[in-house]
Amino acid sequence: MSEPSTALPESFEIVTRQDFSDVTYLLEFRHPMMAKAAQPGQFVIVMSHAHGERIPLTIADFDRAKGTVTLVIQAVGKTTREMQQTCKVGARLHAVVGPMGIPSHVGKAKKVLCVGGGLGVAPVFPQARAHKENGAKVIGVLGFRTKDLIFWDDKFAKVCDELIVCTDDGSAGLKGLVTLGIDKAFEKHPDIDEVVAIGPPVMMKGCVEATRPRKVKTMVSLNPVMVDGTGMCGGCRVKVGDKVLFACVDGPDFDGHLVDFDDLSHRLKRYATTEKEALEHWNESCRIRGHADLAVK
Repeated sequence: MSEPSTALPESFEIVTRQDFSDVTYLLEFRHPMMAKAAQPGQFVIVMSHAHGERIPLTIADFDRAKGTVTLVIQAVGKTTREMQQTCKVGARLHAVVGPMGIPSHVGKAKKVLCVGGGLGVAPVFPQARAHKENGAKVIGVLGFRTKDLIFWDDKFAKVCDELIVCTDDGSAGLKGLVTLGIDKAFEKHPDIDEVVAIGPPVMMKGCVEATRPRKVKTMVSLNPVMVDGTGMCGGCRVKVGDKVLFACVDGPDFDGHLVDFDDLSHRLKRYATTEKEALEHWNESCRIRGHADLAVK
């Protein structure tokens, strides 16, 4: 009798890898069931190997026909840097749980402004596409530090009726933050019904303050530290109005005008020391392994 196969499921195979910069990269993996179930705004929890950390990553795209799910990742900590080195085409992710979280609500808005800053450009794309497919006029505002970091502007051009690109240094599009793009969009379209903003907390806070006096509904996507993705660990607590909610099960989308961004930023800093120590330990391990490899050669 033949031995049972120990190969990992083909559904987790990485089929596409694209590097947008020295720290930002795209992984497209095969998972037909997840691709069929995925909705804009949802996320997955990924383990790259059996002893790896479980990390939440927002779904950047999905292709039901191909049976694939796309993630765009920024290598900032130990696990994301490790994945940057090991996750190549043909490799397999050890485990992927999802789709998780409440899908973004795509209502009856006739004109929607979708704002993405930096890495947040990726997860706002499915929402822009969904609003467009729902019949809305979609205006996109994308913000990057510099021209060399721009990605997916071509994808947004296909689903947006208008697209505004902002760069901090003015190397492409408007010179300034995404809030400048928001102001430009409202000058031309004062009848915008809804705003969707995704990016770093400070960027989303800026977007919320830009839309607050206009009294326009503004949804943001929060991705604080998560562990189990079920709300049991309490790691992803966020203050929304007078409630304490959990981003993993109550979100990740929330009314930006109610989110306590100061509390969110404070919570994210609580793990800075642990994250730094983990990264330093991993870097040292890589250095030791590198010396060992040279010694063998």
